[in-house]
Amino acid sequence: MAISDTVVPRGPVTATLNFYSPPPDNSPPHNYVDSPPAGQPQRNFSDNPQDVLISDVRGHESSYTLDTDAFQIVSGVPPSQETSFTSDTSIEANYYPELEALLLRHIPGSHKIVFFDHTIRRANPSAPRNPVQRVHIDQTPTSAALRVRKHISDPQEAERLLSGRYRIVNVWRPLNKNPVESFPLAFCSSSTLRDSDVVPVEHRYNNGYTGQTAAIKHNPNQRWHYLSGMTGDERLLLECFDSDSLKDGSGVKGGRVAHTAFADPRTREGAEPRESIEVRALVFGP
Repeated sequence: MAISDTVVPRGPVTATLNFYSPPPDNSPPHNYVDSPPAGQPQRNFSDNPQDVLISDVRGHESSYTLDTDAFQIVSGVPPSQETSFTSDTSIEANYYPELEALLLRHIPGSHKIVFFDHTIRRANPSAPRNPVQRVHIDQTPTSAALRVRKHISDPQEAERLLSGRYRIVNVWRPLNKNPVESFPLAFCSSSTLRDSDVVPVEHRYNNGYTGQTAAIKHNPNQRWHYLSGMTGDERLLLECFDSDSLKDGSGVKGGRVAHTAFADPRTREGAEPRESIEVRALVFGP
């Protein structure tokens, strides 16, 4: 049964976001993606909870761009050929091609898309992955270059692509049949995020691969947003890295979006748990 739109939380809200608190011994921060080695913590840093004003971009979706904010909203997406989102093989066969066309259409000048993973999250204690309630960026400049070299099999092609513009974009969408009520996603405009706010974190996998994510220090100058009541025909493009952001005069303001799920204090008891999928892609060009 469809829910009434009047119960979906809308408008600005003040909510608690979990920012970075450094390791007590001041050692370099790290976290393990899988189960950590015996005697090691999952991560060696902790959270700094802060109450933050989060504005609702509903009704102003077109005001935000990848080059300025590192997020962009795409509306009116047709229903996917992928309907269950339970099989990785089916998702890759049916959903990935749709996202490739979407990214090529909405990122001008892009000419090559390489997907390298996806994650399904469900706000359910028994789910393998829950919404992440910690402010972070999925990649750093170091790990972005590593990803290109890892996922482009021809070393010469990888170096050629690295000499041009390359990005990592996370395509996020809800899987709920109704508009999202619980654990919406908050994202910070890249133009308001300072370099000093960003802390590289070693992202350790059990297969021996070590990448980097970034934790985020709280800064009152950051400007936080969310899109209220997201629906299945909307896509949120989260730009984790843009190589042009490292070039003077490019016009790209930061090229990295800090984001986190958050507990909306207005969410009604019994609201449908949020379900979502995020697909990460290397985007090359122009």
